[in-house]
Amino acid sequence: MSIFLKTEDEIQLMRQANQLVGKVLAELGKHIRPGVTTLQLDHIAEEFIHDHGATPTFKNFPNPFGGPFPASICTSVNNVVVHGIPSEHDVLEEGDIVSVDCGVLLNGYNGDSCYTFKVGHVDQHIDSLLKTTLECLRKAISVAVAGHHVGDIGAAVSQCAREHGYGVVLGLGGHGIGRQMHEDPYIPNVGKKGRGALLQDGMCIAIEPMITMGKAEIGLLPDRWGIVTFDGQAAAHYEHTILVRHGRSEILSSFKDIVN
Repeated sequence: MSIFLKTEDEIQLMRQANQLVGKVLAELGKHIRPGVTTLQLDHIAEEFIHDHGATPTFKNFPNPFGGPFPASICTSVNNVVVHGIPSEHDVLEEGDIVSVDCGVLLNGYNGDSCYTFKVGHVDQHIDSLLKTTLECLRKAISVAVAGHHVGDIGAAVSQCAREHGYGVVLGLGGHGIGRQMHEDPYIPNVGKKGRGALLQDGMCIAIEPMITMGKAEIGLLPDRWGIVTFDGQAAAHYEHTILVRHGRSEILSSFKDIVN
């Protein structure tokens, strides 16, 4: 395992890349409404990223099971947990939810964040799922401090989700991030306190709970990218990139400008 601790200069570049991701998500939030296709959202995101001097990291990202990812963002609608491919055939409808995962490369460093958007008004049960998934993220971030372990993060996510009766997707989680989109260590959403890699000052990690309304079992779509809930029930996904430093966790990405 190779964990790269970031210098002050690198931290500033990481902050800039992740703030840009937050701006991309906020821009997309302005366009998410019934009748919009996920491919339209992808075009908006790609243009916005390029206009701000960055590159969409996801585009052409390699897949060990198939071809490279063909789009600039992942758009995962309703029961799609992650890695949904934008399509002209994916028309958003009232009451849908769509998790938009975005990554950018800016000045040699990566930003990565995800937000689950409501399309119009959603059922109260869906709204509760979204609120709980955000709570899982907040609790996970609160324990991501130097001296703790990645297992503490997974324990915080899984305990929060299960207390509310939701499923936690196994085998998918967060990651270290820096010059590469995916660096060590792997950040689980299920874990035991005090287990796994030690968190150290200077680490940048992406924490991303993926929580399901029903059971946590998942399947792979024929496109070899999209991952769906096996029971067809909804899933939510939120992600922040954070910095571990000075006895706390600093959120480098941002949801503050998102209106949804």
